[in-house]
Amino acid sequence: MIQASNVFWRNYTSKKRIVINRGGTRAGKTYSLCQLLARWLLTGELRQGEIISSGVCSVVRKTLPSLKATAQKDFEEILTNWGVLHSKVRHRVVDREYIFDGRVVEFFSVDDQQKVRGRKRKILFCNEANELNFDTDFFQLLIRTENTIFIDFNPSDPYTWIKTELEDKRAHTMQDVQTIISTYLDNPFLPKSLIKEVESISDPDLRKVYVHGQYGIIKGLIFPKVTIVPEMPEILKRPGGGLDFGYTNDPTALYHCGFYRGGLYIDERMYSVGMEDDDIVESIKSSKLRNLITYADSQEPKTINALNRMNVTVKGAVKGKDSIKYGIKVVKKYPIFITATSQGLLKEQKLYKWLVNPDGRATNKPINKFNHGWDAVRYYTVMTVGQGRNVQAFG
Repeated sequence: MIQASNVFWRNYTSKKRIVINRGGTRAGKTYSLCQLLARWLLTGELRQGEIISSGVCSVVRKTLPSLKATAQKDFEEILTNWGVLHSKVRHRVVDREYIFDGRVVEFFSVDDQQKVRGRKRKILFCNEANELNFDTDFFQLLIRTENTIFIDFNPSDPYTWIKTELEDKRAHTMQDVQTIISTYLDNPFLPKSLIKEVESISDPDLRKVYVHGQYGIIKGLIFPKVTIVPEMPEILKRPGGGLDFGYTNDPTALYHCGFYRGGLYIDERMYSVGMEDDDIVESIKSSKLRNLITYADSQEPKTINALNRMNVTVKGAVKGKDSIKYGIKVVKKYPIFITATSQGLLKEQKLYKWLVNPDGRATNKPINKFNHGWDAVRYYTVMTVGQGRNVQAFG
């Protein structure tokens, strides 16, 4: 018997052609849909009573690095945990295809328009579908999908085509759309530390979207505009690293940073809880950071000294009054480019915002949450392009 959440079972028992999974953070939407598709690959049964014995299932996202870091990673983890990857399921790495008994699950991005407008498929899963364009992306995929279409996303934009074209229009005119709303409470496998993280969200805008899975506009984001890029430029000015320490509840966040044509480029090397010093050193040594200076929280001198003894160069960022506000100001001076695989920082970008007064007005103070990655980025930025070593860097 498969171990699955009720999100899996609600999708499994759905009868509609288009199934929209709208939900809050940590609801397990993507993982549950990957379980559904992995089960189809092995058995031919997609949903209750729906047998599709052969054909192709396409899993699609806006960019390939984002897709590989999320849905494809989950799908491969599921097959591995079930003990069937390579032993039963054939994996064509270059083509990003998983094959078994006449069935294929393929992964590609809409950057590849040849595949978007290419062969037909039986099943479609649009991961983080609100990133897609309706006409040039989703509609082209829709008309080439014979059977079922799954969608998942966080509802931070009430004007997305998912709502206007599918939930508000097609659900009533064609009556073949179902919306499944889920929250972290629908995920029984969520660790207590992450439950605590979600339940600690107090901002009303964030709670509406990321706790309750309802449509809303997140106002007052600190870094509202970033550009997602597939990879870092080969040549950077002032290359270095930023590191924010965490452990049990908070993630350790490590980034490779630099400047290119006036923009700040950021690549995530680590964003995980429970990381030991050895893990941090390995991430630094196995990346382009190995011969660079990494700037970290100076409130952790013992850890910084321990890292330096393991032959990496880590320096504490200078601290002082109004340091966080100053650090944000320095980072915001530059266009920000983030690699698509930097999932921790991209998640924080959608959550990190200014505190709001009871009357709804934004303050000039940031919330003290969803800032681990941005703290690391600020350490690097202030210490490389701030007002020199006497700058009041971070608090």
